[in-house]
Parts: sequence; structure tokens; C-alpha cells
Amino acid sequence: MTVMASKFSLAVYPWVYLAQYDDSGSWNGDYHEQEHRTPKEEAAMSAAEHEQLLVRRNWIDGLPLVNYTTQYGYGCFEGLKAFPQPDGGLRIFRPEENAKRMHRSMKGLRMPAIPEDMFVDGVVGSVARNAALGFAPPYDPAWETDNFLTADSVYIRPFSYSEAGIGLNIPKHPYVVVVTTPVGSYFDPDSASKAVTTDKVRATPGGTGWIKCDANYVLPTMVKYEVMAQGYMEAIFLDAREQTYIEEGSSSNIFFLLANGTLVTPSLSDTILPGITRTSVMQLAADRGVPVEERRISIDEVMSDAVEAFVTGTAAGLSYLESITHKGTEKVLRNREIGELTRDMLVELKGIQYGAVEDRHGWMTDVPKL
Repeated sequence: MTVMASKFSLAVYPWVYLAQYDDSGSWNGDYHEQEHRTPKEEAAMSAAEHEQLLVRRNWIDGLPLVNYTTQYGYGCFEGLKAFPQPDGGLRIFRPEENAKRMHRSMKGLRMPAIPEDMFVDGVVGSVARNAALGFAPPYDPAWETDNFLTADSVYIRPFSYSEAGIGLNIPKHPYVVVVTTPVGSYFDPDSASKAVTTDKVRATPGGTGWIKCDANYVLPTMVKYEVMAQGYMEAIFLDAREQTYIEEGSSSNIFFLLANGTLVTPSLSDTILPGITRTSVMQLAADRGVPVEERRISIDEVMSDAVEAFVTGTAAGLSYLESITHKGTEKVLRNREIGELTRDMLVELKGIQYGAVEDRHGWMTDVPKL
């Protein structure tokens, strides 16, 4: 099962949330209804007509073209999902955690940070308004046959965007925009799920590796596509100083089940993004009585002792690794099949998100019907 980045879509739904920090020191936000037809009418449009409509919809309220975000990558973003439920509703996975991280990211970039409750309201309200127009996938009972591995959802992308500017500067009146799009399955059972270490460096100590900022994703994306061309799914980044300790996959946290039954993930530092799926998976493992450790783990220890490995993130939830290659040596895990612990936690996580498993930790937020 492989993460497929092509599943992202620029078919942005009509309702967009826009907030901005003003001279009075306050954040003010509102919803904007972009040009649209009904979902059925849009589906009947020619490809060219629909593309033109989406281009027009993807521009809001005269946001400045030349600014610190477009010129210097000075911005941050979040990614989260709303999941169709058996009762016809939608629920969002842990939006309050994304709000906390967005607040930390904006403060870390020395710009005014959007209040957490305002962020959550903008996220929930955007999904609710679009769903009221019919822009949300309906629940499909057929998804239950493969434990929701091929189910659809609503992808939510909040991001900061600076005011106009061309010189090097810090945004003083940033915007936060929330857009939503359809997203399909990220699992391709016919693709290899091999990983390989890289000598490229994702983040350096004292830098912005802990912030979900735009610039952090340039090099990992380049490296991911380099290794994909070599037949791998994922690149594994090692620490900047010693090139010895594992830090992350390309835009994902990473876990290893060791032969002694302990689940290990690299401990958080200023070079590792604190993933929300990461903390959720740690809780699911602990619920099973699995010992969980956050600590430095070397590539040599993984090549010697790991029996399962997987990466985590919003897009895939959990995506297992069938093998890890380091300096030309490949370590095969579970005969290239998904491991039992990885599968069990993946099934439970998906079940919680799609309403098939009890949400005993209170992770899901209801989207009101308007």
C-alpha cells in the first residue's frame, strides 16, 4: 500500500474561509462563497469548462500576488480531513490539535498567530457550508469491505498568506485561508512500499524543522521523487550532524516495531515535526499494551532489530514499509507484507475516523448540518 500524492485535487469547494490580522491587533474572519454550480451540473461540464471554473474559484478577495509567501516561502499550513459517517454526517479528526500546531507554527515564524478557537471554527464552518451545497462525498457502505482503505474524504487545507510585500520582511498582517477539496484513497495495493535512506538533510538543528512551514517541503519533495524514480516509495532522512539517527520520512513521521515487541519512533526535537497522527498511533499502541518509546534510534539498530516499519501522516494514516535499504543493503520486513500490529492499528484508526469503531478518546468533531 503506497501513498499516492497525485490523489490531491485542486477542485476546491465553493465556500472558503478567510481571516486576517489587522492594525487593531485583532483577527477577523468571514466565509466567502466562490463561483459554482451544483455538483451535478459541474460534473456535466466539459473538462475545459470545468477547469476554467476551478481556476476562477481558486482566487479569493484579491489576495496579493507579490508578497513574502510567494517570494520567499514565508508561510505555514495544516492538513486535516473530514470523514463521511454512516448516519450521513461528517466528522473531523482532531482539529483542535491542528489549531495548536498552526498557532505554534505562526508564532515560530514570528508572525501574529490565529487564535485556536477561530481556526477550528473556520475549519468546521468551511466543511459545513460546502456540505450544505452537496460538496462532500456520501458515505458508501462498500468501503467497509476493505476497512475503509479505499474510502473517500474531504481534505482541509488551512494556510497562512502574507500581505503584499517584495523586500525581505516578516508578515505583520497575515491572512489565514481555509480551503477544502475532495480526496480519494491513498493506498495502491499494487505498488511497492520500499524505503531507502538518503544523505540529503531535511532539517538542521536550530532551524524550522519543527514548524509545518512551506520551505520545509521543497527538499523532501525533490528527494521523494528522486527515490520514486528508482523504484522506492519513501525516502528516510537521517540526522544532520552524524547521518546516523533516523528522523523522518519525506513529509511523514516514522515508526519501527523491534524484535523485542517495543514500538519506537524518533523523539521530538527542533528537527522533527510533531505529527498529530503520530501521537494518535502512539496512543493506539499503548491501548494494546505495546511498549512505546520516543527516543533516538540509529539506522544500524533498525537494520538489525526492526521487524515492522511504517510512516504516519494525514494523507495515509499509516502506510507500511516492506523493506528499508541503507548503503545498498536491503532489509526485508514481514516477507514484504503488512505486519500484524501495523494492520491492526491502521484498521482501528480508519474505523474511528469513519464511525465504525468507538471513538473512546474523543478525537472526532461533528460537522453541523446547515
